[in-house]
Amino acid sequence: MSIDVRYVVDGPEDAPVVVLSGSLGSTLDMWRPQVAALAAEFRVVRYDHRGHGGSPAPEGPYSIADLGGDLLRLLDRIGAERAHVAGVSLGGMVGMWLAAHAPERIDRLALICTSALLGPAEQWAQRAAAVREKGVAPIAPGIVERWFTPAYAEREPDAVEAMRAMLASNDAEGYASCCEAIERMDLRADLAAISAPTLVLAGAQDLATPPEHGERIAREIPDARLRVLDDAAHLASWQQADTVNDLLRAHFGHMATRHAAGMKVRREVLGDAHVDRAQARTTAFTEPFQDLITRYAWGEIWTRPGLDRKTRSCMVLTALTAHGHWEELAMHVRAAVRNGLTPQEIREVFLQAAIYCGVPAANRAFGIAQQVLSELEA
Repeated sequence: MSIDVRYVVDGPEDAPVVVLSGSLGSTLDMWRPQVAALAAEFRVVRYDHRGHGGSPAPEGPYSIADLGGDLLRLLDRIGAERAHVAGVSLGGMVGMWLAAHAPERIDRLALICTSALLGPAEQWAQRAAAVREKGVAPIAPGIVERWFTPAYAEREPDAVEAMRAMLASNDAEGYASCCEAIERMDLRADLAAISAPTLVLAGAQDLATPPEHGERIAREIPDARLRVLDDAAHLASWQQADTVNDLLRAHFGHMATRHAAGMKVRREVLGDAHVDRAQARTTAFTEPFQDLITRYAWGEIWTRPGLDRKTRSCMVLTALTAHGHWEELAMHVRAAVRNGLTPQEIREVFLQAAIYCGVPAANRAFGIAQQVLSELEA
């Protein structure tokens, strides 16, 4: 059963949502180097896994599906139909599970220093047993030692100590139960089902999830991109914060950029008045569809350089006539005029349509176009 986890939100309320999912033993504080860099253009949501930080620690053992269910519940609580997700280690495992089992909720995915299968299983069982017996504090120094390169640990002892204290603060049962989730995890069969555009980051000096783990993930997820970061161990998001922030902004900002480009073209073709009316009618129910057509129809197709807008208008008028989308046809007759088509050229489009789409359809199209053109002339 999913639970309500602790979370913090930064950034504009109307910006695209980016969820940051942390590593085993971390709290949402592990993402401090990312907050300012991402919150300028995204609604950044950080949260604690169950059994971590300020989140409840229900009785274990847990599974990756349990943690994925918690994230789905969080998306519902914040009203996010879809989100970008970035996860380090355990957070990346949760991100992979979510992208495979609830793909409609994921826009783009970033997987940082993580694995689809992290054995040996006996190691995780032994760690869970040790933590249940003595708590997290005794193992914290050895774990944090693997989070950073030796040179960084020597250079930034305060950061290393802060991470050790964060790790030691976790609930023993919650931490042990998450160890058992990793013990039983095998996401290899899920990777091919992930359709979200995926960025995979690995630390060249990561001993916990070495680069070959990221390489396997990138091979199996269709069209995934891999970047191995030099001078980085397991907590690459901290040690190489500037590089990781730039990569995340570029990866997640692709959708925002496409939306902005699409909105510009949509207004140029359809006019401000039409777009303003469409936005005014937008509800929580219809918003995902409005976002979809802005990003893909207008931001992906209408912005391509291969055809000019007059040609695209001719194609749209023909297609709408063929399928009998009469309300859309009226809108696109107006758009065709805005794109530079003359009434004579629009007439030629419908004459051609009469041959290839049928006389009755063209007859209806002529009637609609005549009314629109008369209104525009008036």
